Amino acid sequence: MTLRTKVGLAGGAVVLVALAVASVVVYTTVRTDLRRRLDQSLAQTAAQSEGIAVLLKQKIGESGRDVPIDTPVDLGSTLVQFVTAPVSAGSHRAFVAVTERDVAVARGKEPAYYQDATYDGVEYRVHTAPMPGARGTLVRVARPLGDGSAALAALAALLVALTAVGGLAAALAARSVARRVLRPVRVLTDAVEHVTATRDLSARVDLTGRDEIGRLGRSFAAMMTELDASVHAQRQLVADASHELRTPLTSLTTNLELLAEDDGLRDPEAPALVRSAIEQAGELRSLVNDLIDLARYGEDTARAEDTRLDLVAGTVLEKARSRAPGLRFEAALTPCLVHVDPDAIERAIGNLVDNAVKWSPPGGRVLVTAADGEFTVADEGPGIPPEDVPRVFDRFYRSTQARSMPGSGLGLAIVRRVVETHGGEVAAEPLERGVRLRLRLPVVGE
Repeated sequence: MTLRTKVGLAGGAVVLVALAVASVVVYTTVRTDLRRRLDQSLAQTAAQSEGIAVLLKQKIGESGRDVPIDTPVDLGSTLVQFVTAPVSAGSHRAFVAVTERDVAVARGKEPAYYQDATYDGVEYRVHTAPMPGARGTLVRVARPLGDGSAALAALAALLVALTAVGGLAAALAARSVARRVLRPVRVLTDAVEHVTATRDLSARVDLTGRDEIGRLGRSFAAMMTELDASVHAQRQLVADASHELRTPLTSLTTNLELLAEDDGLRDPEAPALVRSAIEQAGELRSLVNDLIDLARYGEDTARAEDTRLDLVAGTVLEKARSRAPGLRFEAALTPCLVHVDPDAIERAIGNLVDNAVKWSPPGGRVLVTAADGEFTVADEGPGIPPEDVPRVFDRFYRSTQARSMPGSGLGLAIVRRVVETHGGEVAAEPLERGVRLRLRLPVVGE
């Protein structure tokens, strides 16, 4: 069953229920009003019972017949019966048997009342009241309930028909309207099916509405754009990694093949080949570790906690001093609090410092600062050509002068991935001598 049909059925069901409730209310109201009018008419007739009794006596006298006054008399559509005094319970007069309540009404101890009764196979509405001007006498006035029942039956049939037709019409109308309203959903469905069938992530959906479906369309388009970019980035990463892995693998394989020859291990060059193979294996290990870190640090910040940026920078700086005793390290660290993954930020800061150490000349100065959520490191190395500045933090990017240096080309890319995952930003600033690299993170409380 399609969504359009479901919407149509739901709309029809709602209208059907509403019409059914309205029909019940109308029917009940009309039935109550008819009963109220009937009771009023009976009460009015009972109020005129004294005159009716006089007319009946005259007619009985003129007819010369001996007719008991308490015999029910048919006056058109109305039956009238007089129960003369003394009224006693259990008397079996025709029409309706006399009860204790009737005795109380005749004596004025109970008010007049209404009841439904059957007489000669016909159901009547009966009003029992004390007769005006005749103490101790009752008058019963009755009319058949069938007079209003026919009208109520016709009304019920009409209401049932209207409810059924209205529900069906509402369902058809809702289905027709749903076709237009749900067109954006159909467009989204077609787009998803197209992507599923073709794996074409460049598919776009043009939905400009301001309602929830329009928002869904825009969110879908944004998701497709991000997914396309992510897949493209993954493919580029695989291509770049394959290129970077090929060189050390080729060199390692060549060295191992030479060592595997008959006189390989006895060759005077064997130790050099072994050292070269070990170096290539180390490069591969470093590259693989950097690739793993690049993926891991870009996942999320679930382990984030309030962290002193200056303390993390101080820890990294102490490690760098022990590894590079020939350099002069200077630091200006001001306490500042950021909400980050401490391990990831330590790795990012460590990569920036390691980069400065790698490019610093012997005896050179490395200046490190941390304040207000910003960390910078400046070196006195050869600097960065202006044309290379925009690509410093790209994966596997290495300038011409850096290609002879060891490294995977992923260190600064990991820095950017870590910082951007935490909502920060990175930048490179060429100096008159050397370069300054900086990262900025949101400060707690800002």
